[in-house]
Amino acid sequence: MAADKRKGGAVAGARPKKRAKGSPGEPEAAADAKPGPQEYSIPAPVSQGKWKNKERVLIFSSRGINFRTRHLMQDLRTLMPHSKADTKMDRKDKLFVINEVCEMKNCNKCIFFEAKKKQDLYVWLSNTPQGPSAKFLVQNIHTLAELKMTGNCLRGSRPLLSFDPTFDKEPHYALLKELFIQIFSTPQYHPKSQPFVDHVFTFTITDNRIWFRNYQIIEEDASLVEIGPRFVLNLIKIFQGSFGGPTLYENPYYQSPNMHRRLIRLSMAAKFREKNQVKEVQKLKKKESKMLIEEDPTEVVFETPAEEKPVEIQLVKPESKAIVKDKRKPRKIERKRQKKLFRTEAKA
Repeated sequence: MAADKRKGGAVAGARPKKRAKGSPGEPEAAADAKPGPQEYSIPAPVSQGKWKNKERVLIFSSRGINFRTRHLMQDLRTLMPHSKADTKMDRKDKLFVINEVCEMKNCNKCIFFEAKKKQDLYVWLSNTPQGPSAKFLVQNIHTLAELKMTGNCLRGSRPLLSFDPTFDKEPHYALLKELFIQIFSTPQYHPKSQPFVDHVFTFTITDNRIWFRNYQIIEEDASLVEIGPRFVLNLIKIFQGSFGGPTLYENPYYQSPNMHRRLIRLSMAAKFREKNQVKEVQKLKKKESKMLIEEDPTEVVFETPAEEKPVEIQLVKPESKAIVKDKRKPRKIERKRQKKLFRTEAKA
């Protein structure tokens, strides 16, 4: 009996089941409801497409870099939303290890800053793991914090890339142009990027070097205002593989920083030697005996003799000058006498 009561109570107290969506009774309820005021719905955003270009750039450095290089590396990371960071690599490790690091980070491009002697900075731009790769010497670095520029751009916006016409004339520059395009251009529809184009990266070739600049595009008159950073890339070599392999191109105009410093030292030493030689020659000239030159009789040929004046003999005694006596002297003598008298009287 208790079981029947529990069953009966359960059945009696059970809640009615919810009607499923799309049931035949729903249209009737909707028809019975009164039509409300007209509602305005916000249109869906325009389709942003699909992120297909999966370029990812790994930006990191070796140990021993200075503060300016660290700031430049951070500036490049902020300007490139498709970049990734990693810890500094040990100097003892070989460069081929970077390919494994890129594979672990799921990156197919790499910008690696290599510091030597705590004063020279080299940068590797590589397409990992197949190649090619290029090695540059970085000069004249100016970071965003250092430059006081008025330009500004949206963080994560996609840049335009402007190249010098020389990039299309020579084959090694054409290869570098393609490498720069794949590394510095932000992929379309990247999750961290913004759908705006408000700045431009310029790559200019002057004095056999590549000059990098970043400018803001002003909407009103399409003029350019520099944002920063800025640096100069001096090409050393282009390799077929990633961080090594056969050499495709070697820059004949490249001069290593060690050789440049050596030439400066040699030039300073040459100036010092020249000064010492001049001093020695002057000392020798002073020590040499002086040569007496005989008188040349022809020296007096063009000299005109001066007119001889008659000698005047003074027969009359010259008049004596009047001596003007100083009137103040007797007064001073009298004062001195009076002072002596007063002193003698006071002693007495």
